[in-house]
Amino acid sequence: MSGMAYPAPSAALLATLRDRLGPAGFSTDPADLAPWLTDWRRRLTGSAAALVSPANLEEAAFVVAAAATDGVALVPQGGNSSMVAGATPAGIGSDSDPRALLVSMRRMRTIRRVSADDNAVVAEAGVVLADLHAAVEAVDRRFPLSLAAKGNATVGGLVSTNAGGTQVLRFGPMRALVLGIEAVLPDGSLLQGLAPLRKDNRGYDLKQLLIGGEGTLGLVTAATLRLVPAIGARTVAWIGLHTAEDALGLLRMLEDRLGEAVESFELVPAEGLALVLRHIPDTRTPLAAAWPWNVLVEAVSSPGAEPIAARIEAALAEAIEHGLVGDATIAASEAQADALWKLRESLSEAEARDGVAAKHDVAVPVADMPGFMARAATAVVERFPGARPIAFGHLGDGNVHFNIRSPAGGDDKAWFAANAAAVSRFVHALVTEAGGSMSAEHGIGRLKRADFVALADPARLAAMMAIKRALDPRGIMNPGALLPLAEAAPPP
Repeated sequence: MSGMAYPAPSAALLATLRDRLGPAGFSTDPADLAPWLTDWRRRLTGSAAALVSPANLEEAAFVVAAAATDGVALVPQGGNSSMVAGATPAGIGSDSDPRALLVSMRRMRTIRRVSADDNAVVAEAGVVLADLHAAVEAVDRRFPLSLAAKGNATVGGLVSTNAGGTQVLRFGPMRALVLGIEAVLPDGSLLQGLAPLRKDNRGYDLKQLLIGGEGTLGLVTAATLRLVPAIGARTVAWIGLHTAEDALGLLRMLEDRLGEAVESFELVPAEGLALVLRHIPDTRTPLAAAWPWNVLVEAVSSPGAEPIAARIEAALAEAIEHGLVGDATIAASEAQADALWKLRESLSEAEARDGVAAKHDVAVPVADMPGFMARAATAVVERFPGARPIAFGHLGDGNVHFNIRSPAGGDDKAWFAANAAAVSRFVHALVTEAGGSMSAEHGIGRLKRADFVALADPARLAAMMAIKRALDPRGIMNPGALLPLAEAAPPP
């Protein structure tokens, strides 16, 4: 069964939505829709009959209820920064016969409440992460999740994809940071659970179904998020090492010496640093010599606590003395700290400027990651001669971006077109065989759906489909994302 099983929105439905939402909340103008129909990585372009943009909970509920009555497909979208095309209305109709409504949450951007006493903030789905950071800083608090797309990513998208980022090592992903959720369920009913409860044992935790659900079980309209105290001081260090195993040993040593002060531990290989230095302006190498592996570490102290810099310096001196670390530098100012972070956060951009790559977001147990990276790189090169694996990212939480670049000197776009799908299937099979996850933080979306369905544990997939059918029997919520489109289509 194809996506054409979904009915096109009728003229009556479109008129009803136009009347309720007004010109600011409804458009069928191709120029208004065009920027939002192609995914972040420009891999997929879809179609939609209209762009609907509710401004509040009541309008969001009206949109979902009206679509549910007619069985019309809805594709929720926040900042359109999904790395797996999770918010792209592809596969649901066509340009000449669009069968979906694209639901933009960007007008719901109110921060309803910030409480230092509760250590919580209530933010609507369209609030941009960078704006959320600024708002909570005003009350001496912080929301401890950050990522490179913080200027585009929205709260609703972060919740729906269980976003990770650079501070998962200490604070966990969104699942650990969401205290409550407000959402419109697929029949238009409201799930209102924004109370900032730390303990709530009333059976199934429904918010956890929506966190990471990629918009397939409902439309997240707001979330209550956990806050932590503001940082008193931070110290950022760049460290050169011989092996990835040494990096893992350093992580455990720093945790022993510094405890939970270590918030970020990012692994960067020599070829990754070289790409940044080659393609990103105003960057320079932090160390005098090149090292096979590098680590960026950030540790923080609370206001009024003993500064952390001296403790990091002592720990790194000990690591150098024992041969675990080759060289290290510690940022002497905020500007230097930002410059070190730029080297890490620009790696994906530098890789893209260098050429096309097959990108993978994988996780295995932390202790297994150094060995997995080596084994998987060897296997990929044996299977695809000349391919150039590069692994970087959040070693501290067992998640790296394991990307495969084309052979040097060739036509990278032609190689990608001919090999990318097979490469990804191969990498995803390797990580599944290793007991890991083919999607650590980006989600499944549309780009990884086929591999997920092929490799998922049958019991897991069956349970997910049962939940989908129970909550969304007509299959209107984000069809084609995460779960098979044919299974999610409306009944005849």
